[in-house]
Amino acid sequence: MGYMGSGKSVIGKAFSKKHNIDFIDLDDYIEKQEKCSISEIFKQKGEIYFRKIESIYLKELLNDRNSFILALGGGTPCYGTNMENILNKSKAVYLKCSVSELFNRLKNETNQRPLIATIGLSTLKEFIAKHLFERAPYYEQA
Repeated sequence: MGYMGSGKSVIGKAFSKKHNIDFIDLDDYIEKQEKCSISEIFKQKGEIYFRKIESIYLKELLNDRNSFILALGGGTPCYGTNMENILNKSKAVYLKCSVSELFNRLKNETNQRPLIATIGLSTLKEFIAKHLFERAPYYEQA
Protein backbone atom coordinates (compact mmCIF):
# COMPACT_ATOMS: atom_id res chain seq x y z
CA MET A 1 0.00 0.00 0.00
CA GLY A 2 0.99 3.60 -0.45
CA TYR A 3 0.13 6.79 -2.24
CA MET A 4 -0.38 6.82 -6.00
CA GLY A 5 3.00 6.81 -7.70
CA SER A 6 4.77 5.13 -4.79
CA GLY A 7 5.62 2.05 -6.87
CA LYS A 8 3.06 -0.44 -5.62
CA SER A 9 2.54 -2.14 -8.99
CA VAL A 10 6.17 -1.98 -10.10
CA ILE A 11 7.55 -3.37 -6.84
CA GLY A 12 4.68 -5.84 -6.43
CA LYS A 13 5.30 -7.31 -9.90
CA ALA A 14 9.05 -7.57 -9.28
CA PHE A 15 8.54 -9.21 -5.87
CA SER A 16 5.98 -11.66 -7.23
CA LYS A 17 8.26 -12.64 -10.11
CA LYS A 18 11.27 -13.12 -7.82
CA HIS A 19 9.28 -15.28 -5.39
CA ASN A 20 7.08 -16.99 -8.00
CA ILE A 21 3.83 -15.72 -6.44
CA ASP A 22 0.86 -14.41 -8.42
CA PHE A 23 0.47 -10.64 -8.66
CA ILE A 24 -2.85 -8.78 -8.71
CA ASP A 25 -3.30 -5.04 -9.10
CA LEU A 26 -6.61 -4.15 -7.44
CA ASP A 27 -7.37 -1.39 -9.95
CA ASP A 28 -6.78 -3.78 -12.87
CA TYR A 29 -8.97 -6.37 -11.17
CA ILE A 30 -11.77 -3.82 -10.73
CA GLU A 31 -11.51 -2.75 -14.38
CA LYS A 32 -11.76 -6.38 -15.49
CA GLN A 33 -14.76 -7.08 -13.27
CA GLU A 34 -16.56 -3.86 -14.19
CA LYS A 35 -15.51 -3.98 -17.87
CA CYS A 36 -14.67 -0.29 -17.57
CA SER A 37 -11.60 1.79 -16.76
CA ILE A 38 -11.20 3.39 -13.33
CA SER A 39 -11.29 6.81 -15.00
CA GLU A 40 -14.59 5.96 -16.68
CA ILE A 41 -16.05 4.60 -13.44
CA PHE A 42 -15.15 7.90 -11.72
CA LYS A 43 -16.65 9.93 -14.60
CA GLN A 44 -19.81 7.89 -15.05
CA LYS A 45 -20.66 6.77 -11.53
CA GLY A 46 -18.50 8.87 -9.18
CA GLU A 47 -16.02 8.20 -6.42
CA ILE A 48 -18.60 6.95 -3.91
CA TYR A 49 -19.67 4.16 -6.26
CA PHE A 50 -16.02 3.35 -6.95
CA ARG A 51 -15.17 3.12 -3.24
CA LYS A 52 -18.13 0.77 -2.66
CA ILE A 53 -17.12 -1.66 -5.39
CA GLU A 54 -13.46 -1.33 -4.42
CA SER A 55 -14.36 -2.63 -0.94
CA ILE A 56 -16.40 -5.48 -2.38
CA TYR A 57 -13.62 -6.63 -4.71
CA LEU A 58 -10.99 -6.22 -1.99
CA LYS A 59 -12.96 -8.53 0.33
CA GLU A 60 -13.43 -10.99 -2.52
CA LEU A 61 -9.68 -11.14 -3.13
CA LEU A 62 -8.71 -11.24 0.55
CA ASN A 63 -11.06 -14.17 1.13
CA ASP A 64 -9.26 -16.17 -1.57
CA ARG A 65 -7.18 -18.87 0.09
CA ASN A 66 -4.36 -18.71 -2.48
CA SER A 67 -1.22 -16.68 -1.86
CA PHE A 68 -0.62 -13.62 -4.02
CA ILE A 69 0.82 -10.12 -3.96
CA LEU A 70 -1.88 -7.44 -4.11
CA ALA A 71 -1.17 -3.85 -5.09
CA LEU A 72 -3.89 -1.69 -3.57
CA GLY A 73 -5.20 1.57 -4.91
CA GLY A 74 -3.79 4.57 -3.05
CA GLY A 75 -7.07 5.25 -1.27
CA THR A 76 -8.11 1.67 -0.62
CA PRO A 77 -6.96 1.46 3.03
CA CYS A 78 -8.71 4.73 3.90
CA TYR A 79 -12.34 3.76 3.31
CA GLY A 80 -14.88 1.72 5.23
CA THR A 81 -13.48 -1.35 6.92
CA ASN A 82 -10.83 -1.90 4.26
CA MET A 83 -7.85 -1.38 6.57
CA GLU A 84 -9.28 -3.73 9.17
CA ASN A 85 -9.85 -6.37 6.49
CA ILE A 86 -6.35 -5.87 5.09
CA LEU A 87 -4.72 -6.26 8.49
CA ASN A 88 -6.85 -9.28 9.45
CA LYS A 89 -6.40 -11.18 6.19
CA SER A 90 -2.91 -10.28 4.98
CA LYS A 91 0.52 -8.87 5.69
CA ALA A 92 0.62 -5.21 4.65
CA VAL A 93 3.63 -3.23 3.46
CA TYR A 94 3.68 0.57 3.14
CA LEU A 95 5.76 1.99 0.29
CA LYS A 96 6.60 5.45 1.57
CA CYS A 97 7.79 8.27 -0.68
CA SER A 98 8.41 11.96 -0.10
CA VAL A 99 6.01 14.56 -1.44
CA SER A 100 8.71 15.80 -3.85
CA GLU A 101 9.31 12.30 -5.23
CA LEU A 102 5.59 11.67 -5.64
CA PHE A 103 5.19 15.00 -7.42
CA ASN A 104 8.02 14.16 -9.82
CA ARG A 105 6.47 10.78 -10.59
CA LEU A 106 2.90 12.06 -10.98
CA LYS A 107 3.30 15.39 -12.77
CA ASN A 108 3.26 13.74 -16.19
CA GLU A 109 0.53 11.22 -15.35
CA THR A 110 -2.39 13.47 -14.41
CA ASN A 111 -4.48 12.31 -17.39
CA GLN A 112 -4.29 8.66 -16.28
CA ARG A 113 -5.17 9.30 -12.63
CA PRO A 114 -8.76 10.35 -11.88
CA LEU A 115 -8.05 11.96 -8.50
CA ILE A 116 -5.51 14.40 -9.94
CA ALA A 117 -6.85 14.76 -13.49
CA THR A 118 -8.38 18.18 -12.83
CA ILE A 119 -5.65 19.55 -10.56
CA GLY A 120 -3.20 21.88 -12.21
CA LEU A 121 0.54 21.43 -11.85
CA SER A 122 0.74 24.63 -9.81
CA THR A 123 -1.31 23.05 -6.99
CA LEU A 124 -0.41 19.38 -7.46
CA LYS A 125 2.40 19.32 -4.90
CA GLU A 126 0.17 20.93 -2.27
CA PHE A 127 -2.62 18.47 -3.09
CA ILE A 128 -0.26 15.50 -2.70
CA ALA A 129 1.05 16.83 0.62
CA LYS A 130 -2.47 17.33 2.01
CA HIS A 131 -3.73 13.99 0.74
CA LEU A 132 -0.68 12.14 2.01
CA PHE A 133 -1.06 13.76 5.43
CA GLU A 134 -4.70 12.59 5.58
CA ARG A 135 -3.89 9.06 4.46
CA ALA A 136 -0.68 8.51 6.45
CA PRO A 137 -2.47 7.22 9.60
CA TYR A 138 -3.92 4.39 7.50
CA TYR A 139 -0.71 3.61 5.63
CA GLU A 140 1.31 3.60 8.82
CA GLN A 141 -0.76 0.74 10.23
CA ALA A 142 0.96 -1.58 7.75
